[in-house]
Amino acid sequence: MRVNWKSWSLNKHQHILVKLAVAILLVGLAFRLLVSRSKGFASDLESPVLEKEQVQEPALKPPAPVEIPDNEDQIPLDVVAEKCDLFIGDWIPNPSGPTYTNESCPLIEGHQNCMRNGRPDTGYLYWKWKPRDCQLPRFNVERFLELMRNKAWALIGDSISRNHVQSLLCMLARVEQPVEVYHDEDYKSKRWHFPSYNFSISNIWSPFLVKAAIFEDNNGVSTAEVQLHLDKLDKTWTDIYESLDYMIISTGKWYLKAAVYHENDTIVGCHICPPGKNLTEVGFVFAYNKTLHHVMNFIAKSKHKGLIFFRTSTPDHFQNGEWHNGGTCPQTTPAKEGEFEIKDLNRILRDVELQEFEKAAAKAADNGVNLKLLDFTNLLLSRPDGHPGPYRQFQPFAENKTAVVQNDCLHWCLPGPMDYWNDVIMEMVVNG
Repeated sequence: MRVNWKSWSLNKHQHILVKLAVAILLVGLAFRLLVSRSKGFASDLESPVLEKEQVQEPALKPPAPVEIPDNEDQIPLDVVAEKCDLFIGDWIPNPSGPTYTNESCPLIEGHQNCMRNGRPDTGYLYWKWKPRDCQLPRFNVERFLELMRNKAWALIGDSISRNHVQSLLCMLARVEQPVEVYHDEDYKSKRWHFPSYNFSISNIWSPFLVKAAIFEDNNGVSTAEVQLHLDKLDKTWTDIYESLDYMIISTGKWYLKAAVYHENDTIVGCHICPPGKNLTEVGFVFAYNKTLHHVMNFIAKSKHKGLIFFRTSTPDHFQNGEWHNGGTCPQTTPAKEGEFEIKDLNRILRDVELQEFEKAAAKAADNGVNLKLLDFTNLLLSRPDGHPGPYRQFQPFAENKTAVVQNDCLHWCLPGPMDYWNDVIMEMVVNG
């Protein structure tokens, strides 16, 4: 029997090629399986919801879009955080409501305690501030207190600052109750201490930020013009300035009051001048410019090593009158965009504030002073529903449902819109 060696050799060669091809195919399948499983593990770690949806969807259909939950601590990947303007945004529904109530926080001043005073609607409590370009995490009490261990804060200014202090204290009290350790004779300046953190918060009453003689009772009734020394900063706050790690400084509405202005202990003019005294009417803008220039120079040249916020004055929502002549604010929901325009007087104050801040910011940076701006105008302008209105008093309509009572359309209910200031401030403290 003769063997055809040429045919056998060819068949053998073909057989080897087939085996080699099968081997390569098997190795390729194994490698593909390994990579696929590896990707699956990574996917499980990064997005279990997405992996689950990919498994459930038929292969021929495109994957269903994944809805990202409303996680306030998550910033979308396509947002550059440092470009986010925390002060431009919208109020969106917040079904969970406030983090404290008047029952859980005994620190709310009576005039802002809208719940206790009988305000019947509660819708104003169920909104949250949402910047348009990023997520704003809710105020983290534990983290804030840890960051503030062995530190001192002060909020310096008028009754809006006092309003804000109460908001901040109520939020912090969810972790530890603050202990009041100081108050002045009139109970207008106070200090609280958090013993577990050796952390203190002060509210410093200085409505003009400069030396002032004020002749006014707690209801805003004046018996004489304010005497303002525009070239002398109020020692109530400057004397403790260097001891503070953080501070929020503000003023504003008090400059609209009748006042006589002094420089170098000499009268230089007045606003709403008293009759019969032959003084020169120079207007409140004159005084406000001078005061803020002096305040900003003091800060910029101080070489202070803490963090200093300058807060612009806040808008009010009086309609059909003002504080003293029957103005009201009956809204119960946030305003739509453009529904409320900033009033002329508020705009004038804010323009002066922004102008003087801008001039001081460069000087402050050159001197290593960390000076930041808090401009809550846009945040508050659309919240005419957040004021106490007639409920600055306890049960104002209990005896007469048609009683004419004074409305407060300047300060803010607590809890209420002001609580979201703290979210913004913490974000600026943490991320600069």
